[in-house]
Amino acid sequence: MAKSKDTDNNSNSLQKVRLDKWLWAARFYRTRSLAKQAIEGGKVHFAGSRVKTSKEISIGDELTIRQGSATAMTEKTVVVKDLSVQRGNATVAQTLYEETEESIKRREYFAEQRKLANLARPDTKPNKKQRRDLQRFKYQAD
Repeated sequence: MAKSKDTDNNSNSLQKVRLDKWLWAARFYRTRSLAKQAIEGGKVHFAGSRVKTSKEISIGDELTIRQGSATAMTEKTVVVKDLSVQRGNATVAQTLYEETEESIKRREYFAEQRKLANLARPDTKPNKKQRRDLQRFKYQAD
């Protein structure tokens, strides 16, 4: 007798899940099409190499996921703890994976560096006189 779709969606009976479905269910991406684009764009790596959207993952696999814009790119290394093809709430999604300690430290370090880079900027734009003084100083140094 064939299994129905309802029993296949149960995480206890799943052995493998497509990568795009898991990323969507774990709430890394808002839609499956965004997850697919990220995978095809090389932002998701499995065991250190690029993968295809249809790659089937299982519990214990390690994924590296890059998210964000070019200026605020974050890279997470996660270990798959549970499988699901249904998108649940955020607390359920967080139980599907565990971020590695190295990944947490690396993200915290880069966040601190971004904060320090923002401190180096002036609070306001220079006015006309200040811009002229900067230009004079720049040309005198050359």
